[in-house]
Amino acid sequence: MMLLRRWAAALVAVLALAGVQVAGATPASAAAKILYYDASQAQEFVAVVNQGAQIWNSVVSNVKLQPVTTGHTANIRVYADNGWPRTYSTSLGNGRWYMGREAVNDGYYPPRIAAHEFGHILGLPDNRTGLCSDLMSGSSAPVSCTNATPSAAERAKVESLFRTSVAVAPQSYVWAGPAKLAG
Repeated sequence: MMLLRRWAAALVAVLALAGVQVAGATPASAAAKILYYDASQAQEFVAVVNQGAQIWNSVVSNVKLQPVTTGHTANIRVYADNGWPRTYSTSLGNGRWYMGREAVNDGYYPPRIAAHEFGHILGLPDNRTGLCSDLMSGSSAPVSCTNATPSAAERAKVESLFRTSVAVAPQSYVWAGPAKLAG
């Protein structure tokens, strides 16, 4: 009986080394991908940038946004300027975005802007639904919209992208200003 147990344990070890998952074995949980961001150039919006990162960290588990620390290189750089918010991604999880004062001055909710721009870095495009419930609808939602939480579909897409590490082509996104409705 002891020999049989040893043989079974050895077989399980060999199969594990070969990458075969044995029924009943607990799958290893993948560690979240850490993306470091540098908000040192975000000026008066540093706290809002941190809030946008925290929003994503609270709703997804395959990726985490962390302020860059000594010994790490920033994947994401955040700036403030007088234009519209915009993002330039270089690859999934990498790029730069701007917290544009024009949108803030027009009344758009700063935490929503920050979470939205991080969403682009995390692989999400604008969707222009006009719905406040869709974070990635951006400026097509009313100025009064204060929802900064990604929808279930948006969260699921980010989880999927960072589960498989699918490459996403570089993109540029500009907060387009208020949606113009045809009269």
